[in-house]
Amino acid sequence: MCQLSKQPVITIDGPAGAGKTTVSQRIANRYQFIWVDTGALYRGITLVAREKGIAPDDSAGLEKVCHSMNLHFVRKGTQLNLFNHDQDLSAAIRTPEISLLASKVSAQPVVRQYLLSVQRQFANQGGAVFEGRDMGTVVFPDADIKFFLDANHDVRTRRRFDELQKKSIQTSFDTLSKEMKQRDLQDKNRDIAPLKAAPDAIHIDASEMSIDAVVNKMALEINKQLKGRES
Repeated sequence: MCQLSKQPVITIDGPAGAGKTTVSQRIANRYQFIWVDTGALYRGITLVAREKGIAPDDSAGLEKVCHSMNLHFVRKGTQLNLFNHDQDLSAAIRTPEISLLASKVSAQPVVRQYLLSVQRQFANQGGAVFEGRDMGTVVFPDADIKFFLDANHDVRTRRRFDELQKKSIQTSFDTLSKEMKQRDLQDKNRDIAPLKAAPDAIHIDASEMSIDAVVNKMALEINKQLKGRES
């Protein structure tokens, strides 16, 4: 592993299925940084809200849910599992239903404001890699290094479909494709913190790249930028 003398905040934004989670984990492991799956945080709130019968547009209800939660990550082997208090939410938050609802819940100002402070607390712990949709634009506009990872729709759908199959989550490819298109539209067109690349983000199209190739490309950029800051 490579150990850097600086402890930067690195953001990796992009749409669902682009490979953000796997890439972010590998970058964090390579540099011995913490990895924060911000999408999991939104999904966690969505799951608990649904269990309590609170609608995605119920601002008052969502605010109560947020302030009743204690979201934190627990490392289990090479994975970080999301917990609310002592309840492991990791498996339940990965269904297509929660993904679609999370896009609506994440558009609520009370939810975004609550998680803004949570996410920034993680950054205070030192070097960190944050993946999400507005990490480089809203949460960490002054991040040291920003990436925007994308891929064409069919590639992203196939990757997400294969991921769900491995987890024994049943859905059809066509249904998932439609749901992902709907989520893309919701994320890109919402009034608050829409999905978009930061002006200074490094764009990477992973449509025809392996995970290893993406990680290596990012590592080259990280090393180059950090070396420039130290000189």
